[in-house]
Amino acid sequence: MSVKHAKPNLNQSQVAEMVKRLFSLTASEMRSLPSYGDQNFYVAAVEGGEYILKIMNSEDSKNPTLIEVQTYAMAFLYQNGLPTQKAIPNTAGQPISMEEIDCGYGCQTYLVRLLTYLPGITISKAPLTPQLLYETGKMAARMDTILQKLEHPNLSMLQRENFIWSLSYVPLLETYMNVLDGDPLQEVVKSVIHQYKTSVVPQRSSFRKCINHGDFNDLNVLVQRDESDSYRISGILDFGDMNSGYYIHELSINIMYMMMEHPKPIEVGGPIIAGWESVLPLNEAEKDCLYVLVLSRFCQSLVLARYSVTLHPENAEYLMISSKKGVHILPQLWELGKEQVEKVWFQSAAAFRDTHQMK
Repeated sequence: MSVKHAKPNLNQSQVAEMVKRLFSLTASEMRSLPSYGDQNFYVAAVEGGEYILKIMNSEDSKNPTLIEVQTYAMAFLYQNGLPTQKAIPNTAGQPISMEEIDCGYGCQTYLVRLLTYLPGITISKAPLTPQLLYETGKMAARMDTILQKLEHPNLSMLQRENFIWSLSYVPLLETYMNVLDGDPLQEVVKSVIHQYKTSVVPQRSSFRKCINHGDFNDLNVLVQRDESDSYRISGILDFGDMNSGYYIHELSINIMYMMMEHPKPIEVGGPIIAGWESVLPLNEAEKDCLYVLVLSRFCQSLVLARYSVTLHPENAEYLMISSKKGVHILPQLWELGKEQVEKVWFQSAAAFRDTHQMK
C-alpha cells in the first residue's frame, strides 16, 4: 500500500454504525488495532461474539476479486484444521461489503469485512523456544501444502506480477534505493540484490511452486499456552500478501521474521527448518538459495518500511517495527557469510530432528 491518503481513518461512532447496518450487531466494546495500511477494530457485540472489523485501504479495495480469493483461502484452511479467521456474512449474505466513505480526502470506496476473533498473543510477545520455532516451520509448511489444493475460479488473481512484497521480484527494490541514501546499509542491500540475481534467479526453475501466505511474520502468528504451559500456535492472520510463489519463499519469510524476535537470531533457522522438513523436505536448489532469500526479505522489509514512512510519517512507529531490528541483523548475516550461516542452520536442524526422533 504505497499511496498517500489510501489508509482509512474512521472514528469509533462511524465503525459502530457500520457494524450495526452491515451485520445487525451492536458493539458493546471496541478498540482500534495497529495496521500497516488498513484500519482494524476489535469489536465485542452485545448479542455475543468477538470480531475483527477490517477496513481495507482504498488502493487494495480496488481489487475485490483478489480479496474474495484470500477470504476463500482462509475458509479453506479453516476447513482443513488450521487456525484461521472466517468472514462473517453481511445482512445480504456476502463476505465482502463495499462502502463509500469520506475520510477527509473526498469520497473513496473501502472494502469491509467482519472476521472472527482468534484468541492468543502475537508470537512476538512469547518466548521463542526451539520447540515453538519448530512448530512455526511445521505450520507454515502445512499451510502451503493445503493451499496447493485450493480451487477457485479466480485463482489466477494470485499471480500478482511485480508485487513488491513477493520474493519473486526482489530487484524491484532498486527503484526505492534512494530511501537509503547516506546509510551504510545501502551497500549491503545492493550486494544482496546482486546475489539474488546471480544465485537465486538461475536456480528458480528447480524450486517447487505453491501458493504463499506471503507474510508469515511475528505479528501475524498468534500463540496460546496449552495444558503443559507451553505455547502453541492459535492463529494465523492477514492473508493480504497471498501470492503464487514457491515453498522456499514461505520458509525464508518465516525464518527472517522470527530472527527479529530472538536474542540470538542465527539460532532461529535450525528448529524452523527442522519443523518445515518434517512436512516437506527441501531439495538441493532450495537449500542453496535459502540464505540469500532470507537476506532478501530483510532488504524488502527495510527498504519498503523506510519508503512507507515517507508517505505516512504519522504511522512511523508501527511501520518501522520490523526494520528497526533488521537494521542490525542484516549486516551481521551478510558479514558471517552464506557458508557459516548455512552450517549453523542445517547442523542445528539435523540435531533438532535427531532429538525429536529419540523422544
